[in-house]
Amino acid sequence: MNKILLETINLKKSFEHKNGIVELFNNVNLKVRRGDLIALTGPSGSGKSSFLHLLALLDEPTKGKILLEDKDTKILKDEKKDQIRRERISIIFQDNNLLSDFTAFENVMMPLIIRGEKNVSATKKANKILKEVKIFNRINHFPNEMSGGEQQRVAIARALVAETDLILADEPTGNLDYKTSEDIFSYFLKLKKLNKAVIFATHNRELANKADYKLSISRGNIKRTNGPS
Repeated sequence: MNKILLETINLKKSFEHKNGIVELFNNVNLKVRRGDLIALTGPSGSGKSSFLHLLALLDEPTKGKILLEDKDTKILKDEKKDQIRRERISIIFQDNNLLSDFTAFENVMMPLIIRGEKNVSATKKANKILKEVKIFNRINHFPNEMSGGEQQRVAIARALVAETDLILADEPTGNLDYKTSEDIFSYFLKLKKLNKAVIFATHNRELANKADYKLSISRGNIKRTNGPS
């Protein structure tokens, strides 16, 4: 099995602004291995969310390549990218992105149903993960009936239930209290032991320091700031 799950080669992202070209980052070379737990840090507006969107194949780089197990994702059609996100990549969005007309349980079930998993199996997995993120008591509630922290836990459960190889999380503990944040991070550690790769953007210095290493975004550069070489 290839230990390198994801690789970026000379990755660049820029966009046009009324005041000129804005360069988010340039010449980023990164290798993400199975079992890596990586914290993505940097000030607000530095491009953390944009970087995660690129890795999730939701956006395309201005230059450079993103390889998923040595395969260049640039040549993939949209349908194939959609399939990869269903089967290989889970995303925890900063604003939850829950479906407002569906209950917490239905939101968590959705990734499994979309990829054709049988209802009995999907139900069992959804119940298990909802218990693990401590939101099982709200399974029949709709998003507008839950607090921001509860919605975030449902979003985390929805991302984790799919058991994908790569988990990308944008401020996953931003709306959570300290204890719940610790619980979620403990789950990330479990995923690491299962040989999953987790990249999480965070402003929480304590959690960032517990990662295998940090990627710090500042002024267009992404640098590895600690951990093994």
